Amino acid sequence: MKAIIPVAGAGTKLRPHTYTQPKALIPLAGRTILSIIVDQLVESGIREFVFVVGYLGEKIQHYVEKKYPDLTMHFVQQNSREGTGHAILLTKDVVAGDEVLIVLGDTIVEVDFKEVINSPVSVLGVKKVDDPRNFGVAELGEELTITRVIEKPQIPKSNLALVGMYKIRETEQLYQCLEDNIRLQVRSHDEFQLTDALECMIQHGVRFNAFKVNNWFDCGRKETLLETNATLLKKYKLSASPVLPYENTIIIPPVSIGEGCNIKNSIIGPNVAIGDNTVISYSIVKDSIIGSFSNLYEVVLKSSLIGSDANIRGLSQSLNIGDNTEIDLG
Repeated sequence: MKAIIPVAGAGTKLRPHTYTQPKALIPLAGRTILSIIVDQLVESGIREFVFVVGYLGEKIQHYVEKKYPDLTMHFVQQNSREGTGHAILLTKDVVAGDEVLIVLGDTIVEVDFKEVINSPVSVLGVKKVDDPRNFGVAELGEELTITRVIEKPQIPKSNLALVGMYKIRETEQLYQCLEDNIRLQVRSHDEFQLTDALECMIQHGVRFNAFKVNNWFDCGRKETLLETNATLLKKYKLSASPVLPYENTIIIPPVSIGEGCNIKNSIIGPNVAIGDNTVISYSIVKDSIIGSFSNLYEVVLKSSLIGSDANIRGLSQSLNIGDNTEIDLG
């Protein structure tokens, strides 16, 4: 079995960070979005990966080749971003008829991947959501059999969203449907969608079962990314090592602090992830993600997403304030 991970998107909802960094490499709970996905799959026994790259793809390739030198890797270039269906079709020659596990590059789920991989039929990961109109949606029949999938329906008949994890055995039918949809210009929301190819397969008699995931973490926007960071920090039970000499600093778990950081006269946490070689002085940071090689001095940060190589310096005031005084420092 091969794992396909599409990571060609521009990540426009996470700008300005994704102007210089692929969304899949955004730091998250002391790791990256992509490393969490790959680690899950490696732990489940998958050793061969196909990455669909495009925007800043050289950074993706450099990262995974350095971090996972023992894996078999293929990199497929998607020069024009025309949807997930178009991205998957580009992997046809590499897959060469093998079974595949497709995991979208911003999809972090808690699931028994070994059970998914060993399923005797093709399965799609689903989870109940409050508003399914923003997702691909699966409609179920008996015994978790999927009878229909549709991309972002205006009037959903189900609240089961496709979470971006697909185990497919019938790859020849998959690629045939993808080719037919592109030839016939079958688009949903102006793109060739993988969901439409799956629906084509269902109409041609391919059986899909639903596989309900335990948790599904959203990494697409700043607010949900910070929520995911806090959740995963608690899950991994990360904290600063007590042997590290952070001068006159209070650490409030859970936090993740990278290697080579210099922190003094500060309060860090809770729910903070800091990259490598970052310097923080006279600051308070909570509920935030800070990149590597950044420098924070005299700042108070809450619910913030700070990229790498950033320099932030706050204001220092000396005040002598009497009774019944109100001051707003902005």
